[in-house]
Amino acid sequence: MENRITSLFKIKYPIIQAGMIWCSGWELASAVSNAGGLGIIGSGSMYPDVLREHIQKCKAATDKPFAVNLPLLYPDIDKHVDSIIELGVPIVFTSAGNPKTWTSKLKEHGIVVVHVVSSVKFALKAQDAGVDAIVAEGFEAGGHNGKDETTTLCLIPSVCQEAQIPVIAAGGIGTGKAMLAAMTLGADGVQIGSRFVATPESSAHQSFKNAVVNAKEGDTLMTLKELTPVRLIKNKFFNDVQSAYASGATPEELNGLLGRGRAKKGMFEGDMDEGELEIGQVSGLISTIKPAAEIVAEIVAEYQSALEDLKKGKFDLA
Repeated sequence: MENRITSLFKIKYPIIQAGMIWCSGWELASAVSNAGGLGIIGSGSMYPDVLREHIQKCKAATDKPFAVNLPLLYPDIDKHVDSIIELGVPIVFTSAGNPKTWTSKLKEHGIVVVHVVSSVKFALKAQDAGVDAIVAEGFEAGGHNGKDETTTLCLIPSVCQEAQIPVIAAGGIGTGKAMLAAMTLGADGVQIGSRFVATPESSAHQSFKNAVVNAKEGDTLMTLKELTPVRLIKNKFFNDVQSAYASGATPEELNGLLGRGRAKKGMFEGDMDEGELEIGQVSGLISTIKPAAEIVAEIVAEYQSALEDLKKGKFDLA
């Protein structure tokens, strides 16, 4: 499976675990890295001292490369950057902001920088900013997303056609067959979030993990585009948002309804009624909670099996 992404990250498989807030701590990141993929610590929900602790524990739990996801709108981002540099994190995934802001400083310290985008336009801006690779994320993905609602199937070939640097596909990917499809479209690797939420190593609340495995097709929808588009499992809070829309709520009123800490309340504290439950459409395919290493192994095995079937012409419809 050696390609531009495995060489860039020095990993065995081009499988990247997304750095999801409230779900991606050191236990999940180290487990995925130990299994041959790239684990990512999601720093967007961490205070600076908490991130330092997670980095230190991750380094103690694995001798393989791992990364930190760095939302560029984080209020104390300078402290996060200082910790990343001081503690020797080898790879950083930036998101939700202008990659020009920190890319140069990170690369000056030998850190590989990847930026998450939802369009060709922003992919090219990230490339111009000097990042080493791009995550192109379709709107099937969970959590915060692009406003254009471009699907992964359309986004990946468009970005690959224009970008010169490696492209990682994300959004709606949770199986080996989906991984093969994304790489057939030109991607060098895949980033998977939702599937890794339903693991013992995930820091998500057990009630949220159960909600993910019980989710069916159509149970998630994008909402709150006036603020920041986000894909959620339908629950009481989601229904309250829909009622606010029906009543003609202004963006200010929607922001008041959202309040603070909704994602923490749902995903980390387990309030399935009032919390924000961020997960992707692929949750409809997730039916079990299993260790991250098993998930990586299953994805790799299914990818290789599907690839062999293609080589044998099993899927040839001509």
